[in-house]
Amino acid sequence: MAELSTVARPYSEALFAVAKADKGGLTAWAEQVQRLAYVATQPDVRVAMPDPRLSDEQRASIFLSMVQPAVDKYFENFVALLVSNDRLLLLPQIAEQFEALKDTAEGVAQANITSAFPMSEDQVSQLIALLEPKFGLKLKPHVTVDAALIGGVRVQVGDQVLDTSVQAQLVRMRDTLAA
Repeated sequence: MAELSTVARPYSEALFAVAKADKGGLTAWAEQVQRLAYVATQPDVRVAMPDPRLSDEQRASIFLSMVQPAVDKYFENFVALLVSNDRLLLLPQIAEQFEALKDTAEGVAQANITSAFPMSEDQVSQLIALLEPKFGLKLKPHVTVDAALIGGVRVQVGDQVLDTSVQAQLVRMRDTLAA
């Protein structure tokens, strides 16, 4: 079976192409996609939507009735397309890929920051200000805490990793001594 992200890609790319052409802006589209994805993650929805007793029209209608506030006509058509292709439950993956396409178009990247200790907003802002010139992108920080790092931070932007943690320094030291 194909991986879900692979199956979701054509839908997210098609949706993004339409969003780019719309004057409403990518942010408004991203918000609506997120609302659809949120509804698709609800356990009751995940159980009810594959029910063979429901017609495609009923599935689309029921699903759209749960989305608050209501979405644009484009999204009603998009949901109908997903329902007819049995892809409605791919909405979380579609939303994730849509957000990635939006970020790329806007020159923004997600910065996954793992710190040994909780960081204040000011510390995160200072770190991002130092990292943005290095990566050449506007960064959106997502901070997590991992005490196993002992000290320092690990930053991942796309496939690039900047690891200044004490744990990484100890590993490098161990490898140097063992060589």
